[in-house]
Amino acid sequence: MSLFKRLFGGSSGETASAAEPETYNGFRIFAEPVKEGGQYRLGGRIEKEVDGELKTHSFIRADTFGAEEQAAEMAVFKAKQLIDQMGDRLF
Repeated sequence: MSLFKRLFGGSSGETASAAEPETYNGFRIFAEPVKEGGQYRLGGRIEKEVDGELKTHSFIRADTFGAEEQAAEMAVFKAKQLIDQMGDRLF
């Protein structure tokens, strides 16, 4: 941890701990809640290999939750919605 972070605290908007990805319809979903003060903003990343190239779509929403686990669960739910609605057009 850097000296400035120890002196002044972590910056708002830092990503919470990363969990193992969930696979859904050939896509990998990474829940990446963003810690903001005492809340967690819903955020995540969707990945898929297309024609030998790794494609990534990151998303963040206005929704905030009091617990990191809640934000992670909702990130997976939202990612599945995006996949169902957009499929490969996400990239």
